[in-house]
Amino acid sequence: MRMLSHYFYVRISMTLSKRFRLAGLSLMLTGGLLASGLATAKYPDKPITMYIAFAAGGTTDITGRALAQGIEKILGVPVTIENKGGGGATVANGLLASKKPDGYTLLVTSVGSITMRPLLLKLAYNAQSFRPLMQFSYYIGGLVVNADSPIKTVDQFVDYAKKNPGLTYSSSGPHTQQQIGVEAFARCKGLVFKHMPTKGGSTANTALMGKHVDFVAGSGSHILLVEQGQFRELVTFHVEERDPKRPDIPVMKDIGCPPTNPPSGMIVVAPAGLPDAVAANLEAALKQVAESPEFKQILIKYNLPYAYEDGATVASKFPAEIEWYTQYFKETGLLK
Repeated sequence: MRMLSHYFYVRISMTLSKRFRLAGLSLMLTGGLLASGLATAKYPDKPITMYIAFAAGGTTDITGRALAQGIEKILGVPVTIENKGGGGATVANGLLASKKPDGYTLLVTSVGSITMRPLLLKLAYNAQSFRPLMQFSYYIGGLVVNADSPIKTVDQFVDYAKKNPGLTYSSSGPHTQQQIGVEAFARCKGLVFKHMPTKGGSTANTALMGKHVDFVAGSGSHILLVEQGQFRELVTFHVEERDPKRPDIPVMKDIGCPPTNPPSGMIVVAPAGLPDAVAANLEAALKQVAESPEFKQILIKYNLPYAYEDGATVASKFPAEIEWYTQYFKETGLLK
């Protein structure tokens, strides 16, 4: 009788133990799924930092701040702007590439700084270090002098530069799209310039305003100053046709020169490895802001073209641009 009681006691204990183990496993699985679902559903649940790859006051900074304000309202969390100018965007790019791909650190930068700079410099990033989220415009470069300069046309500039080799110019950074545009112009016309890079388009403009340089490689923020009568643009880079709003300014083919480097997109990127669900959330918010009348009005004010592309399209164009710069740098002797 005692043995029978012991048998039933053991059987009941084993059954209860098994049931508790199964119940615990079920709770663990359910809790894990709920936690996973909440992690996806509640993004974002804390402030986002958006780096700007150039100094305050330029077109990248102005448009980046507008994007930040817009997605802040859509996503419901603060979006803090931090300007990380320097090295023609390489400082900001390298910083972002080191961050966790969780959607809480973003960057407004240029395509050229991602596709072209790693060809010439030993950097902590390359084109595979980022996940593009969108392009919203592109930089328009040009050769620009002060409005009070006696030089009125590009032909007059070429004549003056030949007689005075070593004219100085500022740009938004070394090996930026606009700086390469100037050097392509110099190669075409047989000129020699001295480059004085700065941390962004606004600081490059300031150098020309203060007459610390002879001209500036304009990066887009110069256009408003041209319209205000402070600057004079002599030739526009990166595009094949004249701007209908400024039909008196020639492009490279008008002055007998081959095209310069392609236009560099103004883009928003995250670190590579960003989860698809988070990327989709961010892309939707960014697109909504980029397509808004308020944001488009800012682009119009600064003569920036509206050129929205989604992240996948932006990334798909990286290889062709890398090939263009590789060939150019080989022709100029910068790459072996």
